[in-house]
Amino acid sequence: MKTHGLVTASTSDAFLPGLAHELMAAGFWSAPIIIGVSGGADSVALLLGICDIASTQTKKPSLIVVHAQHDLRTQAGADRTFVESLAQRLGLTFLWRDLPLGDHHDRHSNGVESRARELRYAFFADVAHETGARHVVVAHTADDQAETILHRALRGTGLAGLGGMATARELCAGVALMRPLLQMRRETVRHYLAEIAQPWCEDHSNTDIRYARNFLRHEILAPLAAGFYPAAAESLTRLGRQASLVAAALASAADHLLDIYAQRHAGGNVLLQTAALSSLDRHLVAEIFVSLWRRENWPRRDMTARHYAALADMACAAADMASLRHSAMPRRAAIDLPGGMRSRIISAGVVEVTREN
Repeated sequence: MKTHGLVTASTSDAFLPGLAHELMAAGFWSAPIIIGVSGGADSVALLLGICDIASTQTKKPSLIVVHAQHDLRTQAGADRTFVESLAQRLGLTFLWRDLPLGDHHDRHSNGVESRARELRYAFFADVAHETGARHVVVAHTADDQAETILHRALRGTGLAGLGGMATARELCAGVALMRPLLQMRRETVRHYLAEIAQPWCEDHSNTDIRYARNFLRHEILAPLAAGFYPAAAESLTRLGRQASLVAAALASAADHLLDIYAQRHAGGNVLLQTAALSSLDRHLVAEIFVSLWRRENWPRRDMTARHYAALADMACAAADMASLRHSAMPRRAAIDLPGGMRSRIISAGVVEVTREN
């Protein structure tokens, strides 16, 4: 466990007002609130900050501390004990679940981290349903956001992925996952803990650069910030916000076009009238299919930018058939897609998308 020396009030005072501002969502305090606490500095600060703000509410909300224990580190049990003791000190309900990842062949791979996250969020969703909570709060900071954006950019993400993590999104039906520290630097969080002399658990695996995120944090971003690019994290998060705004505008335009030109038919197949789409930019046409998959809740896990681009090419080929008034099918008139999906041109200016049984 770790503490730091005190800092000036002007620095530490940024934490609580910033957190309170992010928790102003309508109805936030009206139902039980779940707070994910690993024992690390960020989640401990989040818990204590929410407790402080909750004490000022007219109707005191029910706060529930949840902790997911994985078998990735030898000190996992000690972390759980620390969080449980903190919750007891605060007079809060504490719930935890053992979520072993088993004998994975490479415990330092991105797949293990992704699987651990899936298990945690499923646990949080279970607790939300059992308790009637409508908000689950986790402690990602602006530094986490910068690492996420850089990580996705290097892996080849699209515009939406470049936006990084959302401040709030749906975790499951009727439950929102919130990240109220996403605009706050990690340094500010630790200054708050230093001022109140609150210890936390230090996760030593965070220094293990065999993990991709740790490599980016220690070997890329830290040297950049210490050298020619002291505002590297701020620049990345600003880029992410701009990308999110552009992606949202593109999605809004695509949704509007989908409402006009797509019709759902019996059996679940969708017909898209493409004649009016030929003059549009191919990226926007591809985004129409992204919106279609999202609206119909079709499998998206394995859909890539390449698949959506191929669908856009097909839609434009069908549009060309209509504008040129010929019935000859293009060379690629049908596409098989992940999740048992299939798209085909059925006539000039019409594309059909179906889910195979």
